[in-house]
Amino acid sequence: MVKYLGSKRLLIATILDTIAQCEDVHTVADLFSGTARVGYALKQAGYRVISNDCLAFANTIATCYVQADYERVADDAERIINDLNRLPGSPGYVTGVFCEQSRFFQPKNGERIDAIRAQIARLSLRPELEAVVLTSLIEAADRVDSTTGVQMAYVKQWAKRSYNDLELRIPHLLPQSPRGPGRALMMDALEAARRVHVDLAYLDPPYNQHSYLGNYHIWETIVRGDSPEHYGVACKRTDCRERKSAFNSKPRAEQALADVVKAIDARYLLVSFSDEGYISREAIEGILGERGPVHTISVPFRRYVGARIGIHNQKGDRVGTVGKLNNTEYLFLVGPTKRVSEEAQPERSSVSAAK
Repeated sequence: MVKYLGSKRLLIATILDTIAQCEDVHTVADLFSGTARVGYALKQAGYRVISNDCLAFANTIATCYVQADYERVADDAERIINDLNRLPGSPGYVTGVFCEQSRFFQPKNGERIDAIRAQIARLSLRPELEAVVLTSLIEAADRVDSTTGVQMAYVKQWAKRSYNDLELRIPHLLPQSPRGPGRALMMDALEAARRVHVDLAYLDPPYNQHSYLGNYHIWETIVRGDSPEHYGVACKRTDCRERKSAFNSKPRAEQALADVVKAIDARYLLVSFSDEGYISREAIEGILGERGPVHTISVPFRRYVGARIGIHNQKGDRVGTVGKLNNTEYLFLVGPTKRVSEEAQPERSSVSAAK
């Protein structure tokens, strides 16, 4: 799975252990799915999963890892991916914008991305199969990019991995869960909260001002297959300026969370949030306390890899250091449970891969 700021890769075990304390949970909704790291783990653990995210690339990845099942798509996906790997490069939007106007990829790999994306469009694949193939392309591009993990900027000198040749691989698909088929939605979180009916809802909203669309605008463009107007050194899509989430606004984030929490039809809620986010632990416990007893689990973490690398400008030059290298991730569980430990063991590594 791709590198992703806000990842819960290292919280997966704690999340699964916490949900295991909840009785009769068969269906789980993940309303801010990101790159489906949590949804994938839940499906693998046997739950029926409904993933939701408002971004096209996140919906595509969730369709691959949560909705698509190995037995239905693996053979066709392998055949198509093998064919795509034989395509020669053909320069297009990605090459011109992300290799020449900016330096996110070496031109040889930009040309391959362009050629493969164009061929996927020509194939007119059924939605789940297309999602698997597009996810393979995103993950292949992620392995040869020249960033520190987000697409706010590219590094000044080409990253070592950027010299590698782009190669598609078959995503690690799962068979259908014994609890039933998964589903990937592409909605605003509040709209999804009003529509789903599940045993447990997992919420991992944005913490602060950083928009995931801005951080991963290239994946959005590749998945959409469009040629958007762009701005700035990072060549961001212009809709990065227009598509604003209330969760990225300090004055609005608390009410946005309260609205989603109130709207959810679920016996249990599990909320993940960081102590460096806009909403305080006390405020979250107050919001969730309206629904029932709140169990809070604290997990110490080293911050994401970019914090240790330092602060860089849009050209990739280091212009400062980050003062805080550690933070605390909170898991807030609402609902009747067995005894839940209030503090998990600290993790050894930063949260830096897929969400």
